[in-house]
Order: sequence, then structure tokens, then C-alpha cells
Amino acid sequence: MSTARNVAIILVLAAAVAFVPGGGTTAGLIGAVLSTLIMVSLVFFAYRFYREHRVELDGLGDRWRGLLYGAIGVVVLALAARPRLSDSSGGTLLVVALLGGAAYAFYAVWRHYREYA
Repeated sequence: MSTARNVAIILVLAAAVAFVPGGGTTAGLIGAVLSTLIMVSLVFFAYRFYREHRVELDGLGDRWRGLLYGAIGVVVLALAARPRLSDSSGGTLLVVALLGGAAYAFYAVWRHYREYA
């Protein structure tokens, strides 16, 4: 019964977007609000993670902490530039290379932490 109700709600919302004047604009606004809420929750999660693990991060040393923060910066930069870079195959390869390099940096920092913690 609840599945049928949920499907009916989705169909009503889809019909409103398709047939109500300005429905597409409203749907775009709702999508922007939801994506903003997701970003705010990710930033809050990162802030809480930093506060809870501040001593471990300071214990990494300057080199490894710099590598970690640099990898975070590369991920943010790559994701921010992804819409423009994905227009060409070279840009797509660049985004993949940046994210792969950042993933390897995260792994290297994690491995260092596990070996010397």
C-alpha cells in the first residue's frame, strides 16, 4: 500500500513539472536547494571529522599533512572544473588523472598513518 502511495506522489510531482507553467523552473530551484543542502552537510561532516581527529592530523607531520590537504584541494578543484573540462576528451582525462592522483595521495597518507600511528 505504501509503495503505491509513493508511486502516486512521484507521478503527481512529475505531472506538475511537465504541465504546470513554470514547473521546470521550480524543479530547477528545488534541485539547486537540495544540492546546496547536500554540500552544506558535506562541509559540516568534514568540519566534525577535523574536530574529532585534530590530534591525529597534527601527528602526521608537516609533509604528510600538506599532502593530505593538497589532495583535498585537488579534488575540490577537479570537481569544480569538471563541467567545463568534460567537454573534451583531454579534459576528461585530466579530471580522471587529478582524481586518481588525489586518491593515491589519500592512500599514501593513510598507509603512513597506519604504519607509524
